[in-house]
Amino acid sequence: MNTNGDTPVAKRVLLVDDEGLVRDTVRLLLVQIGYRVVEANNGAEALGLFARERFDLVMTDYEMPFLKGNELAARIRRLAPRQPILMMTGFGYSASPNNPVDAVINKPLDFARLRILMEGLLNEVEGTLAEPCLAEFDQFN
Repeated sequence: MNTNGDTPVAKRVLLVDDEGLVRDTVRLLLVQIGYRVVEANNGAEALGLFARERFDLVMTDYEMPFLKGNELAARIRRLAPRQPILMMTGFGYSASPNNPVDAVINKPLDFARLRILMEGLLNEVEGTLAEPCLAEFDQFN
């Protein structure tokens, strides 16, 4: 979490998943650990939100109607090439040229691992590391 003087500034997360129960569960957990969460139920809605607002991290599902997670990531990359993007998937995808995300975590989510990934991606941006170090963190699970 950033600080602005003595007041902590919560990181903003755009949470994208077409399954309401997944969004609700992840949102509740993220809010408990201090994140501000904006939700979208598909990639098209998320792209509209992203075009209007700033987010510290985008968390997206892969398989969604209208715009799949990898398509959303590619469009976000064109708008903001350094935007951290974390994919949540039940399909075993990994970061690749066809899936331009910084990291992938498999569903069902392990929230301890999710927190580590999120913190790593957010610290990477703040520290301006040259290469994503967590892209394949969860690939082999």
